[in-house]
Amino acid sequence: MKSLEELKVIRDRMQSQIGPRCGVGETAPEHVEGDGPEKFIMVCGGTGCHSGHSQEVMDRFEKLIKVAGKEKEYKVIQTGCQGLCAKGPIVVIHPGAVFYEEVNPDKAEVIFREHVEGGNVASKYLLREENADGTNDEDFKFYNRQTRIALRNCGMIDPENIDEYIGRGGYEALGRSLTQMSPDDVIQVVLDSGLRGRGGAGFPTGKKWKFACGNRGQVQKYVCCNADEGDPGAFMDRSILEGDPHSVLEAMAIAGYAIGADQGYIYVRAEYPIAVDRLRIAIRQAREYGLLGKNLFGTDFNFDIDLRLGAGAFVCGEETALMTSIEGNRGEPHTRPPFPAVKGLFQSPTVLNNVETYANIPEIIVKGVDWFRSMGTEGSAGTKVFALGGKVNNTGLVEVPMGTTLREVIEEIGGGVPKGKKFKAAQTGGPSGGCIPEKYYDIPIDYETLKSIGCMMGSGGMIVMDEDNCMVDIAKFFLEFTVSESCGKCTPCRIGTRRMLEILTRITEGKGEMEDLNKLEELAKYIQANSLCGLGQTAPNPVLSTLRFFRDEYVAHIQDKKCPAGVCKALCTYEIDPEKCKGCTLCARNCPADAITGSVKEPHHIDTDKCIKCGACMDNCRFGAVVFK
Repeated sequence: MKSLEELKVIRDRMQSQIGPRCGVGETAPEHVEGDGPEKFIMVCGGTGCHSGHSQEVMDRFEKLIKVAGKEKEYKVIQTGCQGLCAKGPIVVIHPGAVFYEEVNPDKAEVIFREHVEGGNVASKYLLREENADGTNDEDFKFYNRQTRIALRNCGMIDPENIDEYIGRGGYEALGRSLTQMSPDDVIQVVLDSGLRGRGGAGFPTGKKWKFACGNRGQVQKYVCCNADEGDPGAFMDRSILEGDPHSVLEAMAIAGYAIGADQGYIYVRAEYPIAVDRLRIAIRQAREYGLLGKNLFGTDFNFDIDLRLGAGAFVCGEETALMTSIEGNRGEPHTRPPFPAVKGLFQSPTVLNNVETYANIPEIIVKGVDWFRSMGTEGSAGTKVFALGGKVNNTGLVEVPMGTTLREVIEEIGGGVPKGKKFKAAQTGGPSGGCIPEKYYDIPIDYETLKSIGCMMGSGGMIVMDEDNCMVDIAKFFLEFTVSESCGKCTPCRIGTRRMLEILTRITEGKGEMEDLNKLEELAKYIQANSLCGLGQTAPNPVLSTLRFFRDEYVAHIQDKKCPAGVCKALCTYEIDPEKCKGCTLCARNCPADAITGSVKEPHHIDTDKCIKCGACMDNCRFGAVVFK
């Protein structure tokens, strides 16, 4: 690729293909006549839908098109994540952006017959978002309430076709940066945009680049991408890599130009096979087009990117541990300063950002600072991607402007809490974050506001909990994860978190004492102050936030020997409500401990001395007669 003019030729050629595609609630661009197919069946090929056999759905559509002789009219495209994972596999037919949910090969036959051949929408398989009361919402709030920047191309293009990315404006930002801007101009734009790192800490991206920009051309420098996404319930970065890998490659090249680096590394966990495959394809294609390698856009700037696969260690998400792993050593953090911008990978100045941060860069360069700052808040500009999961109807990927309230995300976009249950808390930031209680349901989601209540944005996992969740058990779950994933290099994290877990375990088993709460807080503060890296320093956050907002549940476990949510088995018993029991005997027949007695068509009874609390009785009861108290 020697010039922006060459890039424009490809973009103009692709307009006939990508033109008819648009999202829910969007208007398709003006149609441009072309030689290829002008109607598209977009099949979600993200990890979630792939596990739901979306490849078989795609194969069925291709076979049907071939049999019907419609190859010149229709084309089947495998995309990245379409967003609404709860309804996958999702199929979208363009033009018109008609969304179909939970499509399998048999449904594909019906959709093809009615929509493709018959010209009518297959209404019984249309996407219908769920509301909290169980009704369906046909207003597509899940999509219409979002503002997509980092996810702009996910679900809209074939991630394995560089031409489609270029057709959506791809690599224009790189071309402009190299031919129309100086490296300092690029850094200033990123600084002025207010973009902050989306990996958790929220450090200003432009400042990080500025710290690393000195001595351009005189010392070796590196640009790294943190794609080691390890938080439980988080899949934002994975989905961007699966659906729009070129956006990350382009942004890394721009960063390389800005700081004077000629080599980049993407550190991605090997458990993301689809993302890894698509990254490899994207890198190969970019090299073939001259968008990676030597003399990019006819300039003297050289830049290339290589992959490094991680083995799933959570600590390698910490920047110094990540770079140590890239170097081929055991992934352990080290003290800072010096910071990576001064002495990072191979002891050279290094810029490290996560996937979502990079995905914003091309749009900022092309559309400008004012456009980006028009979204979000004064201190937190732009949008944020969340992996919305847990007790919410519409689980999946959402991208909203910073400052959007928690209630809007969960109720409007997520469709609320299922089965009429009451919202209790939302966990943001994973093992490093905290639980936001109902009293803060209308809190704006931005860096400063969340920090003010002892929580944090984190990388973007958002797990919703209802009245059936025990907050002591939640804190224990995240601490179990941290203990398991601690690298063990520093004593406060290695030993301190284990001692905290032992205390929490005692509390959930009914063996806790009130002084344990003081011990938890004392240990937490020590670990925060003395751990080597950010992961250890933030490990106590889930415990501290639940102690702050749900202390009454801890007290109930200790003083009353009861778990209010009925989760901690050592503190609860199974009972049968005689008013609801029909005497069907299913519970007794499935009890492995023979703890249930009763005659046919008569109320049954559970012997609590024999009961092993396995839950088989509750699972098999058809009348809701078994309760856990």
